[in-house]
Amino acid sequence: MTRQLSLNAFLHDTGHHEASWRHPDSAVDRIHDIDFDTTNAQIAEEAKFDAIFFADAPGLWAATPFRPAGHLEPITRLAAIAARTERIGLIATASTTFYDPYNLARLFSSLDTISRGRAGWNIVTTQSEAVARNFSLSELPSASERYIRAQEFIDVVTKLWDSWEDDAVLADRESGRFFDPEKVHSIHHVGNHFQVEGPLSQPRSPQGRPVYVQAGSSNDGRAFAGRNAEAIFTAHQTLGDAQAFYADIKSRAAAFGRSPDDVKILPGLSPFVADTQAEAEELQRYVNSLTVPAYGIAQLEGLAGVSLAHLELDEPVPLDVFGQAGDVLDNNRSRLQVIANIVERDRLTLRELLHRLAGARGHHVVAGTPTQVADIITEWFQNGAADGFNVMPPLYPQLLQEFTQKVVPILQDRGLFRTEYTGSTLRDHFGLSRPDSLYGAEAQQEAHVV
Repeated sequence: MTRQLSLNAFLHDTGHHEASWRHPDSAVDRIHDIDFDTTNAQIAEEAKFDAIFFADAPGLWAATPFRPAGHLEPITRLAAIAARTERIGLIATASTTFYDPYNLARLFSSLDTISRGRAGWNIVTTQSEAVARNFSLSELPSASERYIRAQEFIDVVTKLWDSWEDDAVLADRESGRFFDPEKVHSIHHVGNHFQVEGPLSQPRSPQGRPVYVQAGSSNDGRAFAGRNAEAIFTAHQTLGDAQAFYADIKSRAAAFGRSPDDVKILPGLSPFVADTQAEAEELQRYVNSLTVPAYGIAQLEGLAGVSLAHLELDEPVPLDVFGQAGDVLDNNRSRLQVIANIVERDRLTLRELLHRLAGARGHHVVAGTPTQVADIITEWFQNGAADGFNVMPPLYPQLLQEFTQKVVPILQDRGLFRTEYTGSTLRDHFGLSRPDSLYGAEAQQEAHVV
């Protein structure tokens, strides 16, 4: 079968451009309306997207009057959307630093069951000190400490999701037995961070386990992804950087004995699509004109950890402000490295840099015709840079519709993207197999052999 592109719609209030809410056609009054979320999900499903995705942090994202704030909890949102969609995958972020494994296992298993096998978990460790203070922590653990906890967390959650074997439920009216106790397992986990007895309080969900998604591109994040992730959201500005990251993750997966094909790498792409390039660029210029520099500077200072007060908006950004760009494969602050690369490569003024980042926070922003956007997707997909894309429209729902109605048909005509769903689960869409239970008969037999 011809290799198929994956497309994910990253839903983000009025759009991924920070000033999208000020556009006269934005739906800023509907960002807490589940009907608005559902409409966007249905647009993506009509175009046969693999999934939709909600990011999350358990704190106030935009503690500023210059950006919409107060997002809803994503797993609850996706459960509501599941009732009004049929095939599209449903991915939500949840932090291993601030959740408990048992609670998270129940939530995602429930979402997978409610949606009949469409759930995905975007695994993050969270790097916000402000969020830490919402959970009785005076400071955030270091990145390496958070990833050590995250690995134990995912080990526990995996055991819990597998604690009911697939055929454990009998529902035998004749004998009066609902389940076979020999096929429901306590996990007896005792580790440095968690002590969990198990089993999970519900049977194994349709996918066996929700799809494991990951979004960290730092050294620690890539090591974690190579071992665990089945899909990766990442940010790259150039084909070369994307190719280097792609090759690195695939080799890391192979080093853990995994098939590289079982890790789908999905760079972010934020497209301004219009019938002509001039129209697309004019739309981008107009939305950029709506930005509030004070907001962009505050965001950039928070990311970089340095003050930018001494810089003039229309003067070039000195190359040393963000440090050396370094290599995409050797960095511990991945998004900062993307920004440093932009400054080093393009020599922008501070205003131009703020506009570049306003579109998608360091993800790849393109403005062009449907064919031009499809050409970029095709080039990256066919040249070892991506297995698909995390599509991040600057303005919802208008630019999602422009993408689905004008770019997707081109990709379909090229034979790169499906015209119909061939499966019903998120694993089906990504071409991933359903994992066997760690406690199943075959797994137990292999363990004894080893």
